[in-house]
Amino acid sequence: MILSFEKIVLFLVVLSVLVVLHELGHFVLARLNRVRVLEFAVGMGPLVAGYRSKSTGTLYSLRALPIGGFCAMYGEDNKSSEAEQQREFRDARRSTLEQDNFQAKDPWRRLAIVAAGPIANFLLTLLILFVGAVAFGVQSDRVQPLVGPLTPNMPAQRAGLHAGDRILSVNGRPIIDGLQLVTIIHRSPHKRLSLRYAHGGSISEVAVTPVNCPPPEKTSYGCIGFAPVAVFARVGFGEAVSASVQSFALIAQQTFGSLALLVSHPVKYGGQVSGVVGMGQAAMAIQDFGWGPYLFFAALISFALGVFNLLPLPALDGGRAAFIVAEVVRGKPVDPEKEALVHITGFAVLIALMLVINFYNVVQITQGKGPF
Repeated sequence: MILSFEKIVLFLVVLSVLVVLHELGHFVLARLNRVRVLEFAVGMGPLVAGYRSKSTGTLYSLRALPIGGFCAMYGEDNKSSEAEQQREFRDARRSTLEQDNFQAKDPWRRLAIVAAGPIANFLLTLLILFVGAVAFGVQSDRVQPLVGPLTPNMPAQRAGLHAGDRILSVNGRPIIDGLQLVTIIHRSPHKRLSLRYAHGGSISEVAVTPVNCPPPEKTSYGCIGFAPVAVFARVGFGEAVSASVQSFALIAQQTFGSLALLVSHPVKYGGQVSGVVGMGQAAMAIQDFGWGPYLFFAALISFALGVFNLLPLPALDGGRAAFIVAEVVRGKPVDPEKEALVHITGFAVLIALMLVINFYNVVQITQGKGPF
């Protein structure tokens, strides 16, 4: 129980750092463009402590709930309705007295400030990968006999195996490394295998029957629905830079590929979408694999956070950017009341969707159907 609590806390800390650094991207670009930042907060909810800068007037605050943070700019303070703010501050562009607010800036400056958050996440992804490569190494061709993420409705999951379980023997034959385990499974389609494994300090045994591997693997091979965890090997500085760039490209390819599948086949792949609950479950399992895989997972979340915020959805950075681009194309801003209505409606829909996704993740976990 204590170990699980520590894992949850670590996940929330990592997630908060990613969100706060996303907001830091907005903060830095806002300051560079001379937009007044009213508050830069770490955490959400009631104010716990704060310091107000005498030179800029910015309140640097610590909030009660250690989840995320925010950057409140002048012109985006929510003291009045969205439409009223935009109309007020767009009129201020003609004034010399209100040049330190977000709405008074030209479209390109506002677009840069809005895009700075997701860009910060992409840069952070690359940094996390590099730090992980230097400190803990990079994935090698060798694998451990550890159960990795499980494929839903495959023999390993149905047999009760969990991510992080260590396979000790197959049909009484001791397993030395992951390659030996993979070879045995691949050579045993439709053959019953007795797996002896260690889970949470106890040793158990279970029978599984490999099925034919699904494409793009060789369908004549046997698979039970998990990939062994790779061994992380130490590398030099130059190799760490190269590996970080390659891993960044791999994460980008996987993320955009998954997004394309979700758009083209929403019914088939919609159930694989994870919210905070699903990510937390995955993070808790991956912590058992070591810091190398965990930092890779953190980099994956950071990249996904950047991509998610760039989606042209109301209330997200991408939605705000879309209205700014529309303003550039039209030569004039979108009517504030219409834009405000879209943002408010979109935000409500987004919150509802997040609640549904997280509820679905909870149901999957309670039914033992999650990949971890």
